[in-house]
Amino acid sequence: MSVTVITKENFQSEVLDSKEPVLVDFWATWCGPCKMLTPLVHQVADEAQGFKVGSIDVDEQPELAEQFGVMSIPTLIVFENGKAVRQSIGFIPKDRILALVKG
Repeated sequence: MSVTVITKENFQSEVLDSKEPVLVDFWATWCGPCKMLTPLVHQVADEAQGFKVGSIDVDEQPELAEQFGVMSIPTLIVFENGKAVRQSIGFIPKDRILALVKG
């Protein structure tokens, strides 16, 4: 499964209304740690079973970043049943990303 680009237009359907957990990566093109994390997020998405992976560019979607209090990037937030349940700020290795999703 690939990473879904999340916007304010599809956030409700892709994240809040999702029947399965969604890992959302808040990032920006100019962010060094984001550039290190992005390939790992894509690996996790390619291997995803039982959850989805989404990506939000905070420069293009500042309202979503503000709505969830994202002050530092990269920030990963796991949504379950329409609610943010876990989050991580900064670069983390792939095994920690998977642990974050599984709770």
